[in-house]
Amino acid sequence: MENIDIGASVPGRYWHRLADGRVQCDLCPRECKLHEGQRGLCFVRAREADQIVLTTYGRSSGFCLDPIEKKPLNHFLPGTAVLSFGTAGCNLTCKFCQNWDISKARADDRLQQHASPEAIARAAVESGAHSVAFTYNDPVIFLEYAVDVAAACREAGVKTVAVTAGYIGEAARPEFFGAMDATNIDLKGFTEGFYRKLCTGSLDAVLDTLHYVKQETKTWLEITTLLIPGENDSSQEVSALSEWVMEKLGPDVPLHFTAFHPDWKMRDKPPTPPSALTRAQAIARAAGLRYVYTGNVHDESGQSTYCASCGERLIGRDWYDITAWGLDAEGRCGSCGAPCPGTFEAYPGRWGARRASLSIEAA
Repeated sequence: MENIDIGASVPGRYWHRLADGRVQCDLCPRECKLHEGQRGLCFVRAREADQIVLTTYGRSSGFCLDPIEKKPLNHFLPGTAVLSFGTAGCNLTCKFCQNWDISKARADDRLQQHASPEAIARAAVESGAHSVAFTYNDPVIFLEYAVDVAAACREAGVKTVAVTAGYIGEAARPEFFGAMDATNIDLKGFTEGFYRKLCTGSLDAVLDTLHYVKQETKTWLEITTLLIPGENDSSQEVSALSEWVMEKLGPDVPLHFTAFHPDWKMRDKPPTPPSALTRAQAIARAAGLRYVYTGNVHDESGQSTYCASCGERLIGRDWYDITAWGLDAEGRCGSCGAPCPGTFEAYPGRWGARRASLSIEAA
């Protein structure tokens, strides 16, 4: 890895020059076309010196130790701590964003901490985190930094997780997801109208990413859909989404239905009732999906993992606490021996529901 001045702009990848003199960013489907000095919609990728640069390399809005279940990932190192961080900006404009203070921030507003990829990997090891998560804002827009951190983590024996909306260009997918051990992709709704109206994005681009990750990579995949009352929570839409996941991705991809709470530019909507999550879970299971979860509510039954063969509880969860463990050392059901898909250790971690801030030296 080349030496990089932490906190400085670095050359970006995935762009080309246009005949009219503008430079087009190809990192995501927006394909922002920039004159000198302009920034893309994400705000953190800009045209400087006739090229695209990333302006937030090595800069973070803060570092925390979280339970891995908070990402949410239920089939990836259960019970362990994950070192979580984000930068600033986003390439979608979701009106319901629940991290809007970070994703909608201008870089200098939020990015007060600096850390090299090697420093982050070292901090993960020293803190006992089993993985590092790129989260809070979408890591696609800081691809160069995320990929370098992932490489440093791999050398240190630490796994990496991308929490993303999956709004990434075809050319950039192999490098980005090839660097990740696991990802949770937000499938925000299942109509183009929802994506256009509430996110100014495209559903098809996200579906392409989901299909690519499942079929073309070894990255462990889980999916989250935030159910918003009156917007994407109808039985018809939940059924169509579940059937697509079943047909295109298979029965073993975990699907999380999580509860919305009023935030950002959608404070007029009521919170999602728990009954809507339970209904969505039943619809998805009826479609053939084996691992469907509820989130952002207290629902130990709906958040626990059950054997798809014999029905025994494999992993009990109460919010972010592991309450039961029925897997053997090889990740199989202790009762019938059927394998449970995912990445598991011989025993669950004991991190629990704690959240702890972390300070990392820049170098």
